[in-house]
Amino acid sequence: MASTETKDPSTAAKGKDTTAGTNAPGAGDIAGLEAGLDALESRVVDRQPWLRTVVSKAFPPLVAIVIVLGLWQLAYHFELKPHYLLPSPVDVSRSLQQKWLEGTLLSFVWTSVSRGALGFVASVAIGTVLGLIVAQVKAVRAAIGPILSGLQSLPSVAWVPAAIIWFGLSDATIYAVVLLGAVPSIANGLVAGVDQISPLYLRAGRTIGATGLAGVRHVLLPAALPGYIAGLKQGWAFSWRSLMAAELIVNAPDLGTGLGQLLEQGRELQDMSWVLAAILLILIVGIGIELLIFAPVERRVLRSRGLLVKS
Repeated sequence: MASTETKDPSTAAKGKDTTAGTNAPGAGDIAGLEAGLDALESRVVDRQPWLRTVVSKAFPPLVAIVIVLGLWQLAYHFELKPHYLLPSPVDVSRSLQQKWLEGTLLSFVWTSVSRGALGFVASVAIGTVLGLIVAQVKAVRAAIGPILSGLQSLPSVAWVPAAIIWFGLSDATIYAVVLLGAVPSIANGLVAGVDQISPLYLRAGRTIGATGLAGVRHVLLPAALPGYIAGLKQGWAFSWRSLMAAELIVNAPDLGTGLGQLLEQGRELQDMSWVLAAILLILIVGIGIELLIFAPVERRVLRSRGLLVKS
């Protein structure tokens, strides 16, 4: 006689619930969420052809340059100023061509660039040590922190008369003005970078034994690098401006001729084409060093920290 087996409806319902538990909607939602997070972390960047990249980066500045030259030519054409006061772009280019054919143009540029580089390296060495001391020692920060901020806002040309009295018409005068202009910016940039470090990083460094110079090298400076790089950029800008201010005033045959002295010679000769050509060279050198040296370093540092994402 066959036996019929009856099941309790509640038991059957529990069995269904237990079976469905392994495939519950919550598990699928969690898996989908994890997949979404993985997709966010693993961003796929399509590499553009180098020619398209160069064009996209170079086209906007070229358009701006063309617009400026066009406005300049219009001002020359309608004589907003007499031609001897406002020469045309062609006149300025002829002045540059003349210096190039004389073989003196590169020597002018090299004199200023070498002075600026040497002064900037010395400023980095002094400003880095000073910035670390100010950032780490509270008494020193309270004493000279406001002085550094005040020196940073002081125009560099204000130091030229004092430097001439101290050192005379010599290279020491030029380098003193460069140091006094750049060191406060570099030190303040490093102090700002150190202030932005999470205390957790510093405690972790001390926990693994990174103290003293080792802690500065392996924990403090790497963590403060974005602010430090910004300070170095600003320090170079102050170095270049301080150098031009010093070269404009400190003029002696034994010092050689830099771009600042070239600018002053144009003023003495009342040659506006010469003056504008010197200004153009100063601008080109300053922008070139910024774009070729500091901008790539800054992008690399920010990208390594996830602060700059490729598009």
